[in-house]
Amino acid sequence: MKNKNTSFFQDKTLVLKAVLDSFRKLDPRSQWKNPVMFLVYVGAILTTYDLFLENQNLGFAIQVSFWLWITVLFANFAEALAEGRGKAKAESLKKTRKESQANKIGGSSIITIPSSDLRTGDRVVCQAGDLIPGDGEVVEGIASVDESAITGESAPVIRESGGDRSAVTGGTKVLSDRIVVQITTDPGKTFIDKMISLVEGASRQKTPNEIALSILLSSLSLVFLVAITALVPVVIYSRNEGGGELGLAGSLPALVGLLVCLIPTTIGGLLSAIGISGMDRLMRRNVIAKSGRAIEAAGDIDVLLLDKTGTITLGNRMATRFVPAPGISEQKLADAAQLASLSDETPEGRSIVVLAKEKFDLRGRNLSELGGRFVPFTAKTKMSGVDFDPTEGESKRAGIRKGASESIRNYIVSLGGEYPKEIFDIVEEIAREGGTPLVVSEGREILGVVHLKDIVKGGIKERFARLRQMGIRTVMITGDNPLTAAAIAAEAGVDDFIAEATPETKLKRIREEQAGGKLVAMIGDGTNDAPALAQADVGVAMNTGTQTAREAGNMIDLDSNPTKLIEIVEIGKQLLMTRGSLTTFSIANDVSKYFVILPAMFAGLFPVAGIGALSVLNVLGFASPESAVLSAVIFNALILVFLVPLALKGVGYRPAGADSVLARNVFLYGFGGLILPFLGIKLIDIILGFVKGGFV
Repeated sequence: MKNKNTSFFQDKTLVLKAVLDSFRKLDPRSQWKNPVMFLVYVGAILTTYDLFLENQNLGFAIQVSFWLWITVLFANFAEALAEGRGKAKAESLKKTRKESQANKIGGSSIITIPSSDLRTGDRVVCQAGDLIPGDGEVVEGIASVDESAITGESAPVIRESGGDRSAVTGGTKVLSDRIVVQITTDPGKTFIDKMISLVEGASRQKTPNEIALSILLSSLSLVFLVAITALVPVVIYSRNEGGGELGLAGSLPALVGLLVCLIPTTIGGLLSAIGISGMDRLMRRNVIAKSGRAIEAAGDIDVLLLDKTGTITLGNRMATRFVPAPGISEQKLADAAQLASLSDETPEGRSIVVLAKEKFDLRGRNLSELGGRFVPFTAKTKMSGVDFDPTEGESKRAGIRKGASESIRNYIVSLGGEYPKEIFDIVEEIAREGGTPLVVSEGREILGVVHLKDIVKGGIKERFARLRQMGIRTVMITGDNPLTAAAIAAEAGVDDFIAEATPETKLKRIREEQAGGKLVAMIGDGTNDAPALAQADVGVAMNTGTQTAREAGNMIDLDSNPTKLIEIVEIGKQLLMTRGSLTTFSIANDVSKYFVILPAMFAGLFPVAGIGALSVLNVLGFASPESAVLSAVIFNALILVFLVPLALKGVGYRPAGADSVLARNVFLYGFGGLILPFLGIKLIDIILGFVKGGFV
């Protein structure tokens, strides 16, 4: 997934393949899938057949037939180009799907078997240098894994048993250590197999909006087909009753050209490419959408549910200050906090050591030389620290503890000490500011509090403001207490928050929003997130998450970047805006071509003083009816070429409300779509007049 910003047209291999595929798509079975372009396809066949019949204006007929075929090929080219990147990615994925050996655990022994023989529930051992033989979850150990074959990123990632970073993908490579993986999928149903199917387009089904628009376009085309078919007898009757010339009403190429110009060929030819390119834009950001419906839903989202940790904040709480108890120096508090953290490998513990060094130049010490023994953190005690053996080393210090306020209070009281009211006030103040208070004690004495803060990501507030401009409400989900949650919510700029959240709380909130007619998106990675991911209209699962979460979501973020949800919403909105803009432009084009072609075609009817009465409507002054039709047919084909990049890249996106977007579309693509055909068709008419008499 590299070279994400490379233009479609800069890849010569991709363009050449798309050109070849555009001819392959001339197969009727392929053309039938697009009713609007199928009419153009049939029209091209009929005009080609008409060339072999007696034809009074062979040059005109050849040119109309040629440009009709060009129109069909350009529409095929747009679709083939949109599919090209997906197929290229599929080919690269297929290279990773190769047979490997698996060290399967069989009872008390390990046997080596082909990876294709593995089944759900089998356990395999993977060591440094091994390819992981299938999708699964780490059930034992921790290792560094190279997932570049999937994500395109060269930096290795950590996979470990337990937690939400246990999922591994077949075909990735273990770089260090040893893990035991429990296989969760059978051969042929792995994540890579599903990705290949998705990116090749085999699983791309038309979305409800796309189907509805296709029905509308097909209905409009049918109406114009009936109108053009009925036009011939009407013109013959008008000539018989009012006199004048039949004009092009008896010319099959002219009538087919008129039909093609009046039906919505522009959006009909680009509709499929718009849908495919929407999935491609997501793919280039390393997000796999399981359906086009999910992308569309992302564009209509009203509410975003985001986890605080790792999404809104950096995820690692960092020590920012030492707040000593009355009568205790800040340096004494820092010294004790650092000693209790020397063997603490958590980000919080390391940050305490760093802060003590920066503020008081306290260097790391050897606990064993001091007679110290590290006391690890447990879920039961909710604190950690260090105990000193008075018979060893030089230290005669009492035991040091750091942990949650309530846990330290109970610990101190159990030793016969007192918990000062001032510490209660400090703890409450830090919590109210959105921080996490970590109380430090030595023996039976409270030394003070370490202020830990989960840093809000830079620029996140501005991104939420952009979403608010689009009418999207953001809700932060956190397990923090309400005071802490409120402070972080205010700093981050979210619209609402859910404190002390549980899986049931998330699911309930999603259902409440949906019951109110809202579309909801959320992101998750754990098994406990699966119900909410399945319930949400857009559920984005992290690739690092559990298999259950990946199955529940309708999108998978290969980078496992929680903030990607904001980009997904923007891509969804861009897809809807692109489809709406080009539909508006196409219909406006058809209206203009109606007023351009019909007066020129039937200017000879109802003559007055030898001049057709309808000729007054030929305001553009076409040289002849043939030139008017041919100019319109050429314009109709060429406009597809100019709109292909827009369909693939998407219209320019900026956060705005629905009313603003509608007004912009109506002015730029509606008004522009009305004016451009008049200018373009007349310019082509002038050019035809200079090229050896215009060939007409």
